[in-house]
Amino acid sequence: MNLSPLNRPETRGTFLGVTPIHLFTMVLLIGFALAMVAMYFFKMRRAAALSGRLDPSMGSTPPGSAPPLGGAPRTFVLGKSPPTELPPGSDAGSSTHLTAKWSGQLLVESIVTETPSVKTVRLVSAAGQELLPFTFVPGQFLNLAFAIGGARMNRSYSISSSPTKREYVELTVRREPRGAVSRHIDDLLKVGDKIEAGGPVGKFTFDGTETRSVALISGGVGITPMMSIARYLTDRLWDGDIFFINTCRSPADLIFAKDIAKLQRRNPRLHVIITVDSTDGAEWNGAVGRLNGDLLTKSVPDLASRRIHLCGPPPMMDAVKAMLVEIGVPLEQIKTELFGASKPIPGVPGTTASKRAPATGPLVMFSKNNKSAKIHVDETVLELSEELGIGIEFSCRVGTCGICKVQMTSGEVEMAVEDALDADDKANGIILACQAKPASDIEVEA
Repeated sequence: MNLSPLNRPETRGTFLGVTPIHLFTMVLLIGFALAMVAMYFFKMRRAAALSGRLDPSMGSTPPGSAPPLGGAPRTFVLGKSPPTELPPGSDAGSSTHLTAKWSGQLLVESIVTETPSVKTVRLVSAAGQELLPFTFVPGQFLNLAFAIGGARMNRSYSISSSPTKREYVELTVRREPRGAVSRHIDDLLKVGDKIEAGGPVGKFTFDGTETRSVALISGGVGITPMMSIARYLTDRLWDGDIFFINTCRSPADLIFAKDIAKLQRRNPRLHVIITVDSTDGAEWNGAVGRLNGDLLTKSVPDLASRRIHLCGPPPMMDAVKAMLVEIGVPLEQIKTELFGASKPIPGVPGTTASKRAPATGPLVMFSKNNKSAKIHVDETVLELSEELGIGIEFSCRVGTCGICKVQMTSGEVEMAVEDALDADDKANGIILACQAKPASDIEVEA
Protein backbone atom coordinates (compact mmCIF):
# COMPACT_ATOMS: atom_id res chain seq x y z
CA MET A 1 0.00 0.00 0.00
CA ASN A 2 1.36 3.41 -0.96
CA LEU A 3 1.11 6.19 1.67
CA SER A 4 1.01 9.82 0.79
CA PRO A 5 3.95 11.86 2.11
CA LEU A 6 1.77 13.37 4.83
CA ASN A 7 0.63 9.96 6.06
CA ARG A 8 4.05 8.36 6.26
CA PRO A 9 5.12 7.55 9.85
CA GLU A 10 8.16 9.81 9.68
CA THR A 11 5.99 12.84 8.77
CA ARG A 12 3.19 12.40 11.22
CA GLY A 13 2.93 15.28 13.77
CA THR A 14 4.53 17.73 11.34
CA PHE A 15 3.25 20.74 9.48
CA LEU A 16 4.22 20.70 5.81
CA GLY A 17 7.00 18.33 6.70
CA VAL A 18 8.42 20.60 9.43
CA THR A 19 8.59 19.38 13.02
CA PRO A 20 7.21 21.62 15.83
CA ILE A 21 10.68 22.35 17.20
CA HIS A 22 11.93 23.37 13.76
CA LEU A 23 8.84 25.51 13.24
CA PHE A 24 9.39 27.19 16.63
CA THR A 25 13.03 27.87 15.73
CA MET A 26 12.04 29.42 12.41
CA VAL A 27 9.51 31.70 14.14
CA LEU A 28 12.19 32.88 16.59
CA LEU A 29 14.64 33.60 13.78
CA ILE A 30 12.02 35.54 11.82
CA GLY A 31 11.12 37.55 14.95
CA PHE A 32 14.80 38.30 15.60
CA ALA A 33 15.29 39.44 12.01
CA LEU A 34 12.27 41.77 12.23
CA ALA A 35 13.60 43.20 15.52
CA MET A 36 17.02 43.87 13.95
CA VAL A 37 15.39 45.62 10.97
CA ALA A 38 13.37 47.80 13.36
CA MET A 39 16.50 48.67 15.37
CA TYR A 40 18.34 49.52 12.14
CA PHE A 41 15.71 52.02 11.05
CA PHE A 42 15.56 53.51 14.57
CA LYS A 43 19.35 53.99 14.59
CA MET A 44 19.29 55.53 11.13
CA ARG A 45 16.66 58.04 12.22
CA ARG A 46 18.67 58.89 15.35
CA ALA A 47 21.87 59.24 13.32
CA ALA A 48 20.10 61.58 10.92
CA ALA A 49 18.90 63.72 13.82
CA LEU A 50 22.38 63.89 15.33
CA SER A 51 23.89 64.67 11.94
CA GLY A 52 21.57 67.63 11.66
CA ARG A 53 22.81 68.92 15.01
CA LEU A 54 26.46 68.47 14.12
CA ASP A 55 26.23 70.11 10.69
CA PRO A 56 27.26 73.76 11.08
CA SER A 57 25.02 74.62 8.15
CA MET A 58 22.04 73.67 10.27
CA GLY A 59 22.81 76.63 12.56
CA SER A 60 23.25 74.74 15.84
CA THR A 61 25.92 72.96 17.86
CA PRO A 62 26.01 69.59 19.64
CA PRO A 63 23.88 69.45 22.79
CA GLY A 64 25.75 71.10 25.63
CA SER A 65 28.63 72.32 23.49
CA ALA A 66 29.91 75.86 23.64
CA PRO A 67 27.27 78.37 22.51
CA PRO A 68 28.42 80.82 19.86
CA LEU A 69 29.21 84.30 21.03
CA GLY A 70 26.06 86.34 21.19
CA GLY A 71 26.76 88.72 24.05
CA ALA A 72 28.40 88.94 27.43
CA PRO A 73 28.00 85.81 29.58
CA ARG A 74 26.04 86.50 32.73
CA THR A 75 27.84 86.14 36.02
CA PHE A 76 27.17 85.26 39.64
CA VAL A 77 28.35 85.85 43.19
CA LEU A 78 29.64 82.71 44.88
CA GLY A 79 27.27 81.40 47.51
CA LYS A 80 24.47 83.82 46.61
CA SER A 81 23.18 82.78 43.18
CA PRO A 82 21.31 79.45 43.02
CA PRO A 83 21.94 77.10 40.09
CA THR A 84 20.00 78.11 37.01
CA GLU A 85 18.86 75.47 34.55
CA LEU A 86 18.46 76.14 30.87
CA PRO A 87 14.83 76.91 30.00
CA PRO A 88 12.90 73.85 28.75
CA GLY A 89 13.32 73.47 25.03
CA SER A 90 16.18 75.97 24.83
CA ASP A 91 19.12 75.20 22.55
CA ALA A 92 22.61 75.55 24.03
CA GLY A 93 23.83 76.34 20.54
CA SER A 94 21.30 79.05 19.82
CA SER A 95 22.87 82.37 18.86
CA THR A 96 20.49 84.10 21.28
CA HIS A 97 21.42 81.90 24.25
CA LEU A 98 23.80 83.27 26.87
CA THR A 99 25.70 80.98 29.20
CA ALA A 100 23.43 80.28 32.16
CA LYS A 101 24.32 81.36 35.67
CA TRP A 102 25.54 78.42 37.71
CA SER A 103 27.06 77.84 41.11
CA GLY A 104 27.48 74.68 43.10
CA GLN A 105 29.98 71.95 43.84
CA LEU A 106 32.26 69.99 41.54
CA LEU A 107 34.11 66.76 42.35
CA VAL A 108 37.85 66.29 41.80
CA GLU A 109 38.14 63.26 39.50
CA SER A 110 41.88 63.39 38.77
CA ILE A 111 44.99 65.52 39.24
CA VAL A 112 47.78 65.43 36.65
CA THR A 113 51.24 66.98 37.06
CA GLU A 114 52.11 68.98 33.94
CA THR A 115 55.42 70.49 35.10
CA PRO A 116 57.14 70.70 38.51
CA SER A 117 54.99 73.74 39.38
CA VAL A 118 51.81 73.17 37.37
CA LYS A 119 48.95 70.71 37.79
CA THR A 120 45.73 70.06 35.88
CA VAL A 121 42.66 69.31 37.98
CA ARG A 122 39.78 67.49 36.28
CA LEU A 123 36.37 68.27 37.78
CA VAL A 124 33.10 66.42 37.25
CA SER A 125 29.56 66.73 38.55
CA ALA A 126 29.46 66.31 42.32
CA ALA A 127 25.86 65.06 42.02
CA GLY A 128 26.92 61.99 40.07
CA GLN A 129 25.46 63.24 36.79
CA GLU A 130 27.09 62.07 33.57
CA LEU A 131 27.37 65.60 32.16
CA LEU A 132 28.42 68.90 33.72
CA PRO A 133 25.62 71.17 34.95
CA PHE A 134 26.83 74.03 32.70
CA THR A 135 28.30 74.80 29.29
CA PHE A 136 31.12 77.16 28.43
CA VAL A 137 32.84 78.87 25.53
CA PRO A 138 36.56 78.16 24.88
CA GLY A 139 38.58 80.86 26.62
CA GLN A 140 36.30 81.29 29.67
CA PHE A 141 37.19 80.62 33.31
CA LEU A 142 35.62 79.34 36.51
CA ASN A 143 35.55 81.00 39.93
CA LEU A 144 36.53 78.76 42.84
CA ALA A 145 36.05 79.34 46.56
CA PHE A 146 38.05 77.74 49.38
CA ALA A 147 38.07 78.00 53.16
CA ILE A 148 41.76 78.41 54.03
CA GLY A 149 43.04 79.30 57.50
CA GLY A 150 39.57 80.32 58.61
CA ALA A 151 39.15 82.73 55.69
CA ARG A 152 37.11 82.42 52.53
CA MET A 153 39.24 82.90 49.42
CA ASN A 154 38.08 83.22 45.81
CA ARG A 155 40.20 82.70 42.74
CA SER A 156 39.57 82.55 39.01
CA TYR A 157 41.20 79.86 36.84
CA SER A 158 40.99 79.54 33.07
CA ILE A 159 39.53 76.35 31.65
CA SER A 160 42.02 74.28 29.65
CA SER A 161 39.70 71.53 28.38
CA SER A 162 37.48 71.66 25.30
CA PRO A 163 33.76 72.49 25.60
CA THR A 164 33.10 69.41 23.46
CA LYS A 165 34.01 67.24 26.46
CA ARG A 166 30.71 67.68 28.29
CA GLU A 167 31.42 65.18 31.06
CA TYR A 168 34.29 67.09 32.68
CA VAL A 169 36.08 70.43 32.92
CA GLU A 170 39.81 70.91 33.52
CA LEU A 171 41.62 73.77 35.25
CA THR A 172 45.39 74.10 34.98
CA VAL A 173 46.97 75.85 37.98
CA ARG A 174 50.49 77.07 38.65
CA ARG A 175 51.74 76.88 42.23
CA GLU A 176 52.67 80.42 43.26
CA PRO A 177 55.11 80.71 46.21
CA ARG A 178 52.88 83.30 47.91
CA GLY A 179 49.57 82.10 46.49
CA ALA A 180 47.46 80.73 49.33
CA VAL A 181 44.90 79.14 47.00
CA SER A 182 47.34 77.78 44.40
CA ARG A 183 49.47 76.27 47.20
CA HIS A 184 46.32 74.73 48.70
CA ILE A 185 45.43 73.19 45.33
CA ASP A 186 48.96 71.89 44.74
CA ASP A 187 49.72 70.65 48.25
CA LEU A 188 46.39 69.58 49.76
CA LEU A 189 43.75 69.01 47.10
CA LYS A 190 43.11 65.33 46.40
CA VAL A 191 40.90 63.11 44.27
CA GLY A 192 37.41 62.87 45.75
CA ASP A 193 37.39 66.39 47.22
CA LYS A 194 34.50 68.69 46.43
CA ILE A 195 35.07 72.30 45.39
CA GLU A 196 32.66 75.22 45.47
CA ALA A 197 32.62 76.72 41.99
CA GLY A 198 30.65 79.06 39.81
CA GLY A 199 30.48 80.41 36.31
CA PRO A 200 31.68 80.10 33.66
CA VAL A 201 32.52 83.73 32.91
CA GLY A 202 34.89 85.78 30.79
CA LYS A 203 35.04 87.37 27.34
CA PHE A 204 38.44 86.06 26.25
CA THR A 205 36.67 83.68 23.90
CA PHE A 206 37.10 82.33 20.39
CA ASP A 207 34.95 79.63 18.80
CA GLY A 208 35.89 80.02 15.13
CA THR A 209 32.89 82.07 14.07
CA GLU A 210 34.66 85.41 14.49
CA THR A 211 37.41 85.16 11.83
CA ARG A 212 39.02 82.61 9.51
CA SER A 213 42.34 82.54 11.37
CA VAL A 214 43.69 83.27 14.84
CA ALA A 215 47.07 83.71 16.52
CA LEU A 216 47.17 82.44 20.11
CA ILE A 217 50.16 83.98 21.90
CA SER A 218 50.88 82.96 25.49
CA GLY A 219 53.54 82.98 28.15
CA GLY A 220 53.86 80.39 30.91
CA VAL A 221 50.55 79.34 32.41
CA GLY A 222 48.81 81.80 30.07
CA ILE A 223 48.76 78.82 27.71
CA THR A 224 45.72 77.48 29.59
CA PRO A 225 42.87 79.24 27.72
CA MET A 226 44.76 78.79 24.45
CA MET A 227 44.64 75.02 24.89
CA SER A 228 40.88 75.16 25.40
CA ILE A 229 40.52 77.13 22.16
CA ALA A 230 42.93 74.92 20.17
CA ARG A 231 41.34 71.72 21.45
CA TYR A 232 37.85 72.95 20.64
CA LEU A 233 38.72 74.09 17.11
CA THR A 234 40.49 70.78 16.45
CA ASP A 235 37.54 68.76 17.80
CA ARG A 236 35.17 70.69 15.56
CA LEU A 237 37.40 70.21 12.48
CA TRP A 238 37.62 73.99 12.05
CA ASP A 239 39.22 74.70 8.68
CA GLY A 240 40.91 77.98 9.64
CA ASP A 241 44.59 78.49 10.45
CA ILE A 242 45.65 78.41 14.11
CA PHE A 243 49.04 79.91 15.01
CA PHE A 244 49.87 78.62 18.48
CA ILE A 245 52.78 80.58 19.98
CA ASN A 246 54.10 80.03 23.49
CA THR A 247 57.13 81.25 25.41
CA CYS A 248 58.40 79.72 28.66
CA ARG A 249 61.56 79.55 30.76
CA SER A 250 62.85 76.12 29.68
CA PRO A 251 61.69 72.88 28.01
CA ALA A 252 60.87 71.50 31.46
CA ASP A 253 58.46 74.40 31.99
CA LEU A 254 56.49 73.80 28.78
CA ILE A 255 52.93 73.00 29.84
CA PHE A 256 50.93 70.51 27.74
CA ALA A 257 53.97 69.40 25.72
CA LYS A 258 52.50 65.98 24.89
CA ASP A 259 49.00 67.33 24.34
CA ILE A 260 50.28 69.95 21.89
CA ALA A 261 52.11 67.24 19.93
CA LYS A 262 48.89 65.18 19.74
CA LEU A 263 46.93 68.18 18.50
CA GLN A 264 49.55 68.78 15.79
CA ARG A 265 49.16 65.21 14.55
CA ARG A 266 45.39 65.62 14.42
CA ASN A 267 45.24 69.11 12.94
CA PRO A 268 47.40 70.04 9.90
CA ARG A 269 46.21 73.66 10.18
CA LEU A 270 47.66 74.04 13.69
CA HIS A 271 51.03 75.81 13.45
CA VAL A 272 53.00 75.57 16.71
CA ILE A 273 55.89 77.90 17.62
CA ILE A 274 57.54 77.45 21.02
CA THR A 275 60.47 79.50 22.28
CA VAL A 276 62.31 79.03 25.58
CA ASP A 277 64.47 81.51 27.48
CA SER A 278 67.09 78.82 28.04
CA THR A 279 67.44 75.12 27.25
CA ASP A 280 68.97 74.42 30.70
CA GLY A 281 71.04 71.68 29.06
CA ALA A 282 68.00 69.81 27.76
CA GLU A 283 67.62 68.61 24.17
CA TRP A 284 65.60 71.25 22.31
CA ASN A 285 64.90 71.75 18.61
CA GLY A 286 62.80 74.89 18.90
CA ALA A 287 63.60 78.58 19.16
CA VAL A 288 65.68 79.92 22.06
CA GLY A 289 65.35 83.44 23.44
CA ARG A 290 62.63 85.89 24.35
CA LEU A 291 59.66 86.30 22.06
CA ASN A 292 60.39 89.14 19.64
CA GLY A 293 58.87 90.88 16.66
CA ASP A 294 61.11 89.12 14.15
CA LEU A 295 60.02 85.67 15.37
CA LEU A 296 56.37 86.73 15.30
CA THR A 297 56.43 88.07 11.75
CA LYS A 298 58.35 85.03 10.46
CA SER A 299 56.01 82.60 12.23
CA VAL A 300 52.70 84.22 11.31
CA PRO A 301 52.23 85.35 7.70
CA ASP A 302 50.32 88.62 7.34
CA LEU A 303 50.36 89.04 11.12
CA ALA A 304 48.85 92.52 10.98
CA SER A 305 45.64 91.10 9.49
CA ARG A 306 45.17 88.35 12.08
CA ARG A 307 43.02 88.28 15.18
CA ILE A 308 45.36 87.97 18.19
CA HIS A 309 44.68 86.42 21.60
CA LEU A 310 47.32 87.25 24.21
CA CYS A 311 47.68 85.85 27.72
CA GLY A 312 50.60 85.62 30.14
CA PRO A 313 52.51 87.47 32.86
CA PRO A 314 51.83 91.25 32.75
CA PRO A 315 55.39 92.25 31.70
CA MET A 316 55.35 89.73 28.87
CA MET A 317 51.92 90.88 27.71
CA ASP A 318 52.92 94.54 27.77
CA ALA A 319 56.05 93.81 25.73
CA VAL A 320 54.27 91.65 23.14
CA LYS A 321 51.39 94.11 22.81
CA ALA A 322 53.89 96.89 22.07
CA MET A 323 55.57 94.66 19.45
CA LEU A 324 52.24 93.90 17.79
CA VAL A 325 51.29 97.57 17.60
CA GLU A 326 54.69 98.40 16.12
CA ILE A 327 54.21 95.65 13.52
CA GLY A 328 50.90 97.24 12.57
CA VAL A 329 48.29 95.10 14.31
CA PRO A 330 45.26 97.29 15.14
CA LEU A 331 44.52 97.39 18.87
CA GLU A 332 40.95 96.21 18.31
CA GLN A 333 42.32 92.93 16.91
CA ILE A 334 44.30 92.18 20.10
CA LYS A 335 42.30 90.38 22.79
CA THR A 336 43.96 90.05 26.19
CA GLU A 337 43.31 88.07 29.37
CA LEU A 338 44.77 89.19 32.69
CA PHE A 339 43.90 88.29 36.25
CA GLY A 340 44.99 91.14 38.50
CA ALA A 341 47.13 90.52 41.54
CA SER A 342 46.55 92.32 44.78
CA LYS A 343 48.34 95.66 44.86
CA PRO A 344 50.76 96.46 47.68
CA ILE A 345 49.01 98.23 50.53
CA PRO A 346 50.78 101.06 52.36
CA GLY A 347 51.67 100.23 55.95
CA VAL A 348 50.99 96.49 55.64
CA PRO A 349 53.97 94.21 56.46
CA GLY A 350 55.41 92.41 53.47
CA THR A 351 54.45 95.06 50.95
CA THR A 352 56.78 97.42 49.16
CA ALA A 353 54.54 100.45 48.68
CA SER A 354 55.61 103.58 50.46
CA LYS A 355 53.24 105.76 52.43
CA ARG A 356 51.30 108.18 50.29
CA ALA A 357 50.05 111.67 50.89
CA PRO A 358 46.64 111.98 52.56
CA ALA A 359 43.73 111.24 50.25
CA THR A 360 41.79 114.21 48.94
CA GLY A 361 39.19 112.46 46.81
CA PRO A 362 35.47 111.80 47.51
CA LEU A 363 34.34 110.28 50.80
CA VAL A 364 33.47 106.57 50.74
CA MET A 365 31.17 105.20 53.46
CA PHE A 366 31.12 101.44 54.10
CA SER A 367 27.78 101.15 55.88
CA LYS A 368 28.00 97.56 57.16
CA ASN A 369 31.38 98.16 58.80
CA ASN A 370 30.59 101.74 59.86
CA LYS A 371 33.88 102.93 58.36
CA SER A 372 34.55 105.80 56.01
CA ALA A 373 37.52 107.52 54.42
CA LYS A 374 38.45 109.77 51.57
CA ILE A 375 39.85 108.00 48.54
CA HIS A 376 43.03 108.68 46.54
CA VAL A 377 42.84 109.72 42.91
CA ASP A 378 42.54 106.67 40.61
CA GLU A 379 42.02 104.37 43.59
CA THR A 380 39.17 101.84 43.47
CA VAL A 381 36.61 101.06 46.13
CA LEU A 382 38.18 97.62 46.52
CA GLU A 383 41.64 99.07 47.14
CA LEU A 384 40.29 101.48 49.75
CA SER A 385 38.40 98.64 51.43
CA GLU A 386 41.67 96.69 51.70
CA GLU A 387 43.38 99.67 53.35
CA LEU A 388 40.54 99.83 55.90
CA GLY A 389 40.55 96.09 56.54
CA ILE A 390 37.08 95.55 55.05
CA GLY A 391 36.70 92.10 53.53
CA ILE A 392 35.11 92.62 50.14
CA GLU A 393 35.55 89.33 48.30
CA PHE A 394 37.30 89.46 44.93
CA SER A 395 39.04 87.23 42.45
CA CYS A 396 40.07 88.55 39.05
CA ARG A 397 40.34 92.30 39.87
CA VAL A 398 39.70 93.15 36.20
CA GLY A 399 35.91 93.40 36.17
CA THR A 400 34.98 90.05 34.67
CA CYS A 401 34.36 87.54 37.46
CA GLY A 402 31.69 89.43 39.42
CA ILE A 403 32.90 88.33 42.85
CA CYS A 404 33.37 91.91 44.11
CA LYS A 405 29.83 93.12 43.37
CA VAL A 406 28.51 95.45 46.08
CA GLN A 407 25.38 97.54 46.48
CA MET A 408 25.89 101.30 46.14
CA THR A 409 23.12 103.15 47.96
CA SER A 410 24.15 106.69 47.05
CA GLY A 411 26.61 108.59 44.86
CA GLU A 412 28.21 108.01 41.48
CA VAL A 413 31.18 105.96 40.29
CA GLU A 414 33.06 105.45 37.06
CA MET A 415 33.98 101.93 35.90
CA ALA A 416 36.32 101.18 33.00
CA VAL A 417 35.08 97.58 32.76
CA GLU A 418 31.53 96.42 33.48
CA ASP A 419 31.63 92.93 31.95
CA ALA A 420 30.33 91.27 35.11
CA LEU A 421 27.25 93.49 35.42
CA ASP A 422 23.98 92.72 33.65
CA ALA A 423 21.08 95.12 33.09
CA ASP A 424 19.41 94.17 36.40
CA ASP A 425 22.64 94.84 38.33
CA LYS A 426 22.99 98.30 36.82
CA ALA A 427 19.33 99.15 37.41
CA ASN A 428 19.65 98.18 41.08
CA GLY A 429 22.83 100.12 41.84
CA ILE A 430 25.23 97.16 41.90
CA ILE A 431 28.86 98.12 41.22
CA LEU A 432 32.14 96.25 40.83
CA ALA A 433 34.38 97.28 43.71
CA CYS A 434 37.53 96.43 41.74
CA GLN A 435 36.57 98.87 38.98
CA ALA A 436 34.54 101.56 40.77
CA LYS A 437 36.24 104.93 41.14
CA PRO A 438 34.01 107.44 42.97
CA ALA A 439 32.95 110.54 41.04
CA SER A 440 31.24 111.90 44.18
CA ASP A 441 30.80 110.92 47.80
CA ILE A 442 29.33 107.41 47.86
CA GLU A 443 27.92 104.85 50.28
CA VAL A 444 28.22 101.12 49.72
CA GLU A 445 26.86 98.14 51.65
CA ALA A 446 30.14 96.54 52.71
